[in-house]
Amino acid sequence: MTTGIDWHQCAQAGFYDEMIDSQGNPRPAAAELADFLAGLDEGELATHQAAAELAIKQMGISFRVYTEEDGAIDRTWPFDIIPRIIPKSEWQGIEAGLKQRVEALNLFIDDLYHDQKIIKDGTFPREMLNQSANFRKECVGIHPPQNMWAHITGSDLVRDGEGTVYVLEDNLRVPSGVSYMLENRLVTKRAFPDLFQEYSPEPIDNYPSDLFDTLASLSPRPGDQPEIVVLTPGIYNSAYFEHSYLAQQMGCELVEGRDLVVEKDDCVYMRNIDGIRRVDVIYRRIDDLFLDPEAFNPDSMLGVPGLMRAWKAGNVALANAPGAGVADDKVVYSYVPDIIRYYLGEDPIVPNVPTYRCMDAEHRQYVLDNIASMVVKPANESGGYGMLVGPAATHEEHEKFKALIKADPRNYIAQPTLALSTVPTIVESHLEPRHVDLRPFILSGETTQVTTGGLTRVALRKGSLVVNSSQGGGSKDTWIVDV
Repeated sequence: MTTGIDWHQCAQAGFYDEMIDSQGNPRPAAAELADFLAGLDEGELATHQAAAELAIKQMGISFRVYTEEDGAIDRTWPFDIIPRIIPKSEWQGIEAGLKQRVEALNLFIDDLYHDQKIIKDGTFPREMLNQSANFRKECVGIHPPQNMWAHITGSDLVRDGEGTVYVLEDNLRVPSGVSYMLENRLVTKRAFPDLFQEYSPEPIDNYPSDLFDTLASLSPRPGDQPEIVVLTPGIYNSAYFEHSYLAQQMGCELVEGRDLVVEKDDCVYMRNIDGIRRVDVIYRRIDDLFLDPEAFNPDSMLGVPGLMRAWKAGNVALANAPGAGVADDKVVYSYVPDIIRYYLGEDPIVPNVPTYRCMDAEHRQYVLDNIASMVVKPANESGGYGMLVGPAATHEEHEKFKALIKADPRNYIAQPTLALSTVPTIVESHLEPRHVDLRPFILSGETTQVTTGGLTRVALRKGSLVVNSSQGGGSKDTWIVDV
């Protein structure tokens, strides 16, 4: 007996569903997937899902969360086997928009650490820079290889109720999640091998080699085989699985700060059983302030003393470059359309979500008056923390955030609560709509490359708009298909 799926029940009124149209019919790109799912016997969905979850456990795919009650807890990666399908014709426009965006952002970062023309010309306010939590004065005047600051970027994309794609935010410090994108693909192949072969989605498994090539292009010794390492804070970091995974996939050493030393020649060396070996490129997964106790936090036990000195001397490349986070600020995000026009003379291909800057008196008053219908975000938090989802919050929470905004308006932006798009997701043994976003990854070096798709994050809790895994979210494989 087949499932006899009622597709009307798999979408939600008032939201754009990426698989099912408003008439309850599968969209053209998802027609084969819909037929496949409708042809499954009762219980097969749950069986496939259970098999995928067992594979994830056996493969050791996990993430770490921190709670006040239990401290650090390792959890199995939450995954839904129903893939998200995006037509290649649509993806090509998104890809072009992401390349445009990271090109402008890298020009912006480089400008801020040198001539600051965008400020002098009045396009970006100086007070924004003066109050930036991520501007590093230690980086002023430095020219990193290729004048590139953000080599690995993760930009979060969402759809609204009409299906329009927006950039929700940019992650330019140490963006995470790409390992889960790659593992999701492996698990989905195992779950639905025939369906995968039928669709033949665009490949993503070349990412580790593309990442290696991007990092290698930064080497200060281009004539030699570069020594590349992944610098991790250690096993207790929430993204340690990804650090070790990428190091293994690239064939690089995974190191902690104690494994590296800066010698008198201002070069970085890696300690090993044979002595020391020079390091050319460091893919660092440590925040700026912990990178080098000589330059930043003197109490840091995670970084490498003298690392900034070696970087400034051009003897080692750091990806992403220290200071790149100046553009990883949700208030700076609101200026990105202007940044694109200023440096490239082009309109943004993929727009921003409409955004109110609370530092602007008129914007601030509008936010205070309409806080119950808005999402309020602090400038530099991540993972969905520190934010207010107005429609889901209490009156007391509204009043608390009003006080926070009034006390520090520079630190907050607000956006209308978007009717985030949905994708059918397995709930027990049937399908229900759940809200999703998407994080593609962009590599910037001698060339710019965008993953064909990215990490789809899904809010597994009914009605929730929060997709972060640390707050109950999960993920899906993302298929870019040529239909």
